[in-house]
Amino acid sequence: MAGLAVALALVASACGGGSGDPASTAGGPSPTAPASDLATRLRPVVTAAMADLSVPGAVVLVRTPTGEYREAFGTRRVRADDPVQVGDYFRVGSNTKTMTGTVVLQLVQEGRIALSDPVSKFRPDVPGGAGITIEQMLDMRSGLFNYTELESVNRTLDEDPTKAWRPEELVALGLSRPPYFPPGQGFHYSNTNTVLLGLIVEQLTGKQLGTVFQQRIFTPLGLRNTLLPAITSNDIPDTHPQGYLFGTNVSTMTDPALPPDQQAAARNRTLQPNDVTDLNPSWAWAAGAAISTAEDLATYVKPLVTGGLLDATVQKQRLDSLAPTDPADPNSASYGLALARFGPMIGHDGALPGYQSFMGYDPAAGNTLIVLTNLQNAPDGTQAANDIARRVIPLL
Repeated sequence: MAGLAVALALVASACGGGSGDPASTAGGPSPTAPASDLATRLRPVVTAAMADLSVPGAVVLVRTPTGEYREAFGTRRVRADDPVQVGDYFRVGSNTKTMTGTVVLQLVQEGRIALSDPVSKFRPDVPGGAGITIEQMLDMRSGLFNYTELESVNRTLDEDPTKAWRPEELVALGLSRPPYFPPGQGFHYSNTNTVLLGLIVEQLTGKQLGTVFQQRIFTPLGLRNTLLPAITSNDIPDTHPQGYLFGTNVSTMTDPALPPDQQAAARNRTLQPNDVTDLNPSWAWAAGAAISTAEDLATYVKPLVTGGLLDATVQKQRLDSLAPTDPADPNSASYGLALARFGPMIGHDGALPGYQSFMGYDPAAGNTLIVLTNLQNAPDGTQAANDIARRVIPLL
């Protein structure tokens, strides 16, 4: 689930067919004239991208100041006549990080935690925790090792996909390896940061993280189709597409691209992706286990960027925190307090076995873009939803 790490290339390119016939559509665009114009421009771009990427199914939703376009493409199942619908549920991966980060920032404005607090104040078990701040964990500059880079974790995902992972177990795995760098001396995307923050939220609120999300984010915004599932659950509400992965978690761990011969076989459809729908997302928990719909994410991402979940002071601090992930590359994506900037859009993305997602809001133009796919990586390793977003953004 290194979604953002791979998505960095989206910025420079955005700013400067799969099994089940991805060209088929269902769910339709909204009937307004502006949406009809968007459909004319965007539909061929999306269908071409899906064919290039071997994506079985997708949902694209665009909101502009003059109208909304939403359309479902392809099928829920490979080689099946089961079209995706715009209201389908998808796993949304690391978009969950923005939820965990938002709650932490709400606790900051309530005076229950400070960005400058050392993690050792709440978790004495973190090695070197006296020198790691809450802010550094939120902006991925803590240096803490990312447990999802362990082969043992990926092998378990392949061999025991329904395993319910306990958050403390995930943290222990992350703390079992040396940090990448001293706190504040670099950027490395690490799920260990966000799982620790989720546990701190539970510690401070005395409630389960899913309940906290519901009370502080989902209910206030009217997100009726968004949830953080229990760690024992690998279910997705009906209706939903099946989630697909080319290769395995172990084989794509260091390089998501298939070998050239397998890429060719995928393109001519003699190699099909594996159905990994039932993989329990508890291995990502606060960092990536949420489930949502395109409509809910579109409703969520605008106040995430413009305000409504935080007071004006903390909201400005969050936006001001966005800094290049690679200071040597001015075109690199920016990351801040559990928030990312992709060219003109601010939001996040998410990738985990079977699903990939992008959500962004452009505060200058007032445009919202949501892309959901039921394939994590294309055969060449490209992240599906991010690449569709890359092609769509310049057309908005």
